[in-house]
Amino acid sequence: MPKIDARRLDAFLADPGACRVVLLHGDDPGLIRERAEALARSVAGGDALRLVEMPKEALRSPAALANEAASSPLTGGRVLVRVRDAADGKQVAEAARAALAGKGPGVVVIEAPELRGSAALMKAVEGSAQGAVIACYRERGAELTGSIGRILAELGVSAEPAAVEWLAQRLGEDRMKLRRELEKLALFVGQGGRVTPEDALACVAEGSALDLEEALMAALAGEVAVADRALDTAFAEGANAVQVVRAALRHVQRLYQAALAVAAGAEPRQAVEGLRPPVFFRHRPAMERALRLWRSSALEAAGSALLEAERRTKTTGIPSEVVARNAVVGLARQAAARR
Repeated sequence: MPKIDARRLDAFLADPGACRVVLLHGDDPGLIRERAEALARSVAGGDALRLVEMPKEALRSPAALANEAASSPLTGGRVLVRVRDAADGKQVAEAARAALAGKGPGVVVIEAPELRGSAALMKAVEGSAQGAVIACYRERGAELTGSIGRILAELGVSAEPAAVEWLAQRLGEDRMKLRRELEKLALFVGQGGRVTPEDALACVAEGSALDLEEALMAALAGEVAVADRALDTAFAEGANAVQVVRAALRHVQRLYQAALAVAAGAEPRQAVEGLRPPVFFRHRPAMERALRLWRSSALEAAGSALLEAERRTKTTGIPSEVVARNAVVGLARQAAARR
C-alpha cells in the first residue's frame, strides 16, 4: 500500500481495511498520537482487551510483534498493537517485516517521530502491500485552519471564521497544545455553541503574548506610554528579549506588506484587510493608524534595526531586556514624531 495522502487519510483512519502495519512518522508528536488513537478507536472500538501496548524492548524478538497481532481477543474482533517512540534499527525493521508477513487480522501501529526517509523501517513498511505510511508534519495555513474547524466540530461546537484565523495564529502548529486549548474553548462556549473572536481571546490568550501584541500595536501607532506599560506586563508575565524583538520584526514585516499596498493606491483599511493571515479584528484600527504614519522605506529601516537589536541581545554585555525595550520604545517614539 502506498503512502496515505491527505485526501484518503480520514477514510483510512476510520477503516484501515486489510492493512497490517501502519507507520506514523513526522515532526509533530501530537499529530502522530492523535492519528494513532483514531486508529485504535476504529480497530478496537474502545475495547481495552483488543488494545496491546508493546514496549520497544519487546521487539528484540522479531516474532513478538507478529504474534501479538495474530492473537484472538476474548471479546472477538481485531486487536491493535501499538508501539510508541520507535526508532530506526535492525530489530524494529525485522519486527515490522514479520508483522507484515504474519497471520491474523490484527493491526500494528508504529509511532516513529523524526524517522528518516531512508530508514530500514520506512522501506520495510512502504514496500509492502500490507503496510501504510502516514506522514504527520506540523500543519500550516489552510491545512491548520481546516483542522481547527474539524476538531471543534468533533467537540460539538462551531466557530466564526475570524475566530478560527485568530486561533491558528495564536496556537501555532503543536497539535497537542492545539487540541488541549480547543477542548478548553469548547467547554467555555458549551455544547452546540459558536466560538466568537471574543470567546477565543477570553479563553485561549496567554498573558505575556497578549500584552506583547498590545505593546507592538501601540508602538507602531506612536503610543509610547501605552507600549511601555504593555512591555512591562509582558516581561513580568514571562516574555523574553529575543521573543519580543522577533515579534516586533514580524509585526514590522506585516506592516511593510500593507504599506506597499498603500503605495500602490490602496486605502489603509483595504491594505490591512488584504493581509494574510488576517489581522485580528481588535488590532485593525491600530494597524490602520500605523499605516498613516509609516512609509515602506521607514519600515525597511526599522526591520534592519530590529535585526541588529536581536544580535545585540546575544553578543553585548547590555542586559537583553534593556536592548529589546529600547528597540520597541524607539519605534514608538519614531511613530509619535510622525503624528
